[in-house]
Amino acid sequence: MKRFTLAALVLSVVTIASAVMINGLTADDIKGTYWNAEKTAHIRMYKAKNGKYYGKIEYLVEPNDASGNPKKDPENSNEELRDRDRLGMVIAKGFTWDADENEWNDGTIYNPTDGKTYDGYMYFEGDDKKNLYLRGFVLGMPFLGKTSEWTRIK
Repeated sequence: MKRFTLAALVLSVVTIASAVMINGLTADDIKGTYWNAEKTAHIRMYKAKNGKYYGKIEYLVEPNDASGNPKKDPENSNEELRDRDRLGMVIAKGFTWDADENEWNDGTIYNPTDGKTYDGYMYFEGDDKKNLYLRGFVLGMPFLGKTSEWTRIK
């Protein structure tokens, strides 16, 4: 009987530990530097003083345009922002951690290629923290969107 009780206790501890490991994400797990899906830029995800998460372009494979000048933001719908440098641009803004959903949501993702800002959320699949998935969408409808996979560098 003692062996059965001990075995049941060990099994319970292992089961609980496994469940914690599977769902063991924390809000700060998103922090780090990632390659974008196209492998053209490094984006650093960080936590701001307001407690929300942001992503900033910290490296571009090709930082300059054909004329040798730093790449800008020519597709931006706001003409006043078209002359800003792409390097250093914050493209992911205002994401909050949702522990129930295991995702960062209620943020926006700016795509400098098309100059548009999308609603979005981010998540890891399972306990794999190497690949961050971003779902950008329009009109508040996630099914009207696209998922992009970023790969962690550090």
